[in-house]
Amino acid sequence: MPDVPADRLLITVAPTGAETSKQDCPQLPTTLEELVRTGQECEAAGAAMIHVHIRDDEHRPTLDLGRLKETVAALREHTGLVVQLSTGGSVHDPLEDRLRVLDAQPDSCSLTMGTTNFGDDVFSNPWPFVCDLYQLSQERQVVPEFELFDLGQVHALHRLLGRYGLPWGGKVHCDLVMGVPGGMNGTADALVAAVRDLPDAVTSWSATGIGRSTLSVMMAALSKGGHLRVGMEDVLTISRGVPVESNAQLVARAVDAGRLAQRTPMTPQEARSLLGLNGS
Repeated sequence: MPDVPADRLLITVAPTGAETSKQDCPQLPTTLEELVRTGQECEAAGAAMIHVHIRDDEHRPTLDLGRLKETVAALREHTGLVVQLSTGGSVHDPLEDRLRVLDAQPDSCSLTMGTTNFGDDVFSNPWPFVCDLYQLSQERQVVPEFELFDLGQVHALHRLLGRYGLPWGGKVHCDLVMGVPGGMNGTADALVAAVRDLPDAVTSWSATGIGRSTLSVMMAALSKGGHLRVGMEDVLTISRGVPVESNAQLVARAVDAGRLAQRTPMTPQEARSLLGLNGS
């Protein structure tokens, strides 16, 4: 497939996350049926990739391998989306369980480039774990999305690529996660600094604004030619005091913002080409 046109916009949806409870947010998709329906709705709205966290029968975060495999299979059967599994899980998951996520054979996986204070918790990503996960992704032919929470993690990406080379597929895609308490600010200034320092090997990048920073990060990313991640993992209000009704609503808003910037939503097949996935 030829190179993806420069005016295409990759929209990734992160529908669930591991932080919000079903009790507090009943519209959060936590069952497999809800997740598949969400994927279908978001693909129809303009998303090309889905970033997946799963829950157990009590709607609690889990990294159960059987459930992960079932989820990947169901999303592949019922949607055309690129399926990206979170290797972060929740902040309490053991490192060995997070490595086993790749046994579910997703198209892509998240790979966070360092430890981050995450509100009152600590999201642990020690350097040896980062190296192990990256080498495993190369071995399993899973395309990583490098999650960058601060400029130190941007520097760590230089170090990782210098030591172990390019990911499987030859493309380097990263996501700037902004506005997490403990990470970089969700501001245009912070985004510009992070993009300035990205390795030359980076072929595409997106940005995620957490909570109130959602819109400012979205506009800054579009102005710099980046892509977008949106979803109820990252924000639960569509405007001040107004709850999000669905993930598709957030995808539709990203499509509208992209249209203002003269960007057209990328198809899942174009996303596969952008990311260097098999069959692109």
